[in-house]
Amino acid sequence: MELETTGERVIEDSYRSSPERYLIYLFHRITYEFARDYIKGKTVLDYGCGSGYGSHFLAPDCQAITAVDISADAIAYAQAKYQADNLRYQSIAPAEQEPLPFADASFDSVISFQVIEHIPDTTTYLSEIKRVLKPGGVFICATPDRSTRLLPGQKPWNVWHVKEYSNAGFKQLLGSQFKSVEVLGMGGKPEVLDIELRRARRTMWLTLPFTLPIMPEALRVKCLQFLKRLTNKTADNKGEVHNFDFSAADLFIAADAKPSTNLIAVAHKQ
Repeated sequence: MELETTGERVIEDSYRSSPERYLIYLFHRITYEFARDYIKGKTVLDYGCGSGYGSHFLAPDCQAITAVDISADAIAYAQAKYQADNLRYQSIAPAEQEPLPFADASFDSVISFQVIEHIPDTTTYLSEIKRVLKPGGVFICATPDRSTRLLPGQKPWNVWHVKEYSNAGFKQLLGSQFKSVEVLGMGGKPEVLDIELRRARRTMWLTLPFTLPIMPEALRVKCLQFLKRLTNKTADNKGEVHNFDFSAADLFIAADAKPSTNLIAVAHKQ
């Protein structure tokens, strides 16, 4: 089966059409690589697994991994494409509608990458993650770094994002549920990282009239949806496959990453 490429799901086969798209894929890839040290031999929940490639990537290192998503289409795609004996997929309801279908203290580790920026009710989302974690368990969460994407006060230009976070804001949010929180940044070689920084700056200014702080949320979404449809119609070469002269080795995750394109938090449950 095929899964619609929305820009919010990483579908491996569709990410070699441009350097910008390939770099976004690498951002996701190194986040999963970073998580490997925290999930070895553990029972793991991948909250917001999308197409399932990341859960499948981690499966050989886990004792068991459960991958969940609110998209039934994404779960069906993952089940068809990415299978492993210790990996199971499950469709769930949004956090604000139903609790996670797991008992308290079910998992050693929870990972949730590029999800929290989509969540309207982050209190429920984080409290549910804390609930299903075992005492001493670790939560790894990744999200875009607004410091390189948005002007102060600007609303997200990504139509699916409810809120994007700064380093301090992200740490404060996770600190509301977890006592031990470390926030790292994602950096890289300047010539590689600049591909994403240029894309973000271009989009930031292009969408500014729709993303001002005074813009009503419904109007922001409507304008951004129209702009996205217009952009999709004019985009070409989407299906072509190319090779690029950069790789995941050109990126890194560290506390002192400046500039940073994404934030990665490691939080521990007491």
